[in-house]
Amino acid sequence: MGVTVVGAGVVGLLSAWELRRQGHRVTVIAPDIAQGASYAAAGMLAPISEVQYGQDRLYPLMTASRAEYPAFLATLAAAVDAPTGWRENGTILLAADRSDRDAVARLVAVQQAHGMEVEPLTSSALRRREPGLAPGISKGWDVPSDHQVDPRLLADCAVQALQAPLDGARFPDAGPPADLIQARVTAVHADGPGRTGVRLTLDDGTERSECSELTDDKILLVPGLGYADIAGLPEQTPLDLRPVHGDVLRLKVRPGQLLPGEQHIVSATVRATVAGRSVYLVPRADGGLVVGASSREDSLPGTHAGSVQELLDDAVAVLPGVKETELVEITTRARPGTPDDIPYLGRCEQAPDVVVSTGYSRHGILLAPLAARLAAALLSDDGEAALSEEDRRMLAHMSPTRSLTAPQMTPTGL
Repeated sequence: MGVTVVGAGVVGLLSAWELRRQGHRVTVIAPDIAQGASYAAAGMLAPISEVQYGQDRLYPLMTASRAEYPAFLATLAAAVDAPTGWRENGTILLAADRSDRDAVARLVAVQQAHGMEVEPLTSSALRRREPGLAPGISKGWDVPSDHQVDPRLLADCAVQALQAPLDGARFPDAGPPADLIQARVTAVHADGPGRTGVRLTLDDGTERSECSELTDDKILLVPGLGYADIAGLPEQTPLDLRPVHGDVLRLKVRPGQLLPGEQHIVSATVRATVAGRSVYLVPRADGGLVVGASSREDSLPGTHAGSVQELLDDAVAVLPGVKETELVEITTRARPGTPDDIPYLGRCEQAPDVVVSTGYSRHGILLAPLAARLAAALLSDDGEAALSEEDRRMLAHMSPTRSLTAPQMTPTGL
């Protein structure tokens, strides 16, 4: 069966790989490869430390997808010899001062009450673990199971796997190498009475009819915020998406900053609260350090100078060595947010052969394996029948037609 994937962020690319792996003939259409929100993302796989109040329906999605990551990455490793940036370096939660400590401690108490693995660190243990941290840090907690990937490396790996000739012994059911078409889809139309299939109009004015005489060709829409710019079926099925802008810094540790035997100025991913603001520091294996991320809904698509200043100030307050690093890149992108922070994943009501997958906000990298598996199930003739009750429950929570009444924030529940 042929499936066209519209969009090439990390969610779209991993979905395309899952579809090819299951035997489909895949075409990916996008104006560029992973240059939107995926390009800015730090790649934290943090279903525990990312949890916020009022997210009782989101946390199970995050946990399920995090559990699927190792096996999913193993399929990519079996296909191509390319890095994904997977690092099992754990995460540390930090509070800069007493008021920050109280706020973080309240959230940690909720996490622990729900069985999440979060353990307090004594001052001496924290100092031994990360000697580069500022001496005045108020409190730290260890989250050993929250790790990371590098979204840019992961996207490159997925593209290679999509186009690579695959070993028949390892992938006996795989489809042919995928077609990648650099274009923008401007319209998606279901064929009229007596015909089946879906027609795509590209930005050069041409139409691509995915074998409209066949009944098994389907479409996966993964265009992020671009969903609202597509005419036809998306207009008939509007989604409540909004741009949430984020500024992210990429730094490089200079060799002179390291003592003999040291690999980095910090080993674990650090998520800190400083003067009530959140900042994260994600160390890369090559000496890079990702610092982020602002969360703005101020309609400014470019970089916000004040946000950059706050990120640097807060990062230095936590890890003084940041001040001596090289500033390599400032990236600003808009993430597709939804009213309840839960993505949209499900069939289009007007065209069951079209599946929508968007609205992943800041959790797109974490949720990508789960999104890929569930989308592939919806697009396969018999895939949905094999879904578990938990899968069906998660799909109900992500349904594009669900009620968007957000769960109430309470001090005793997520």
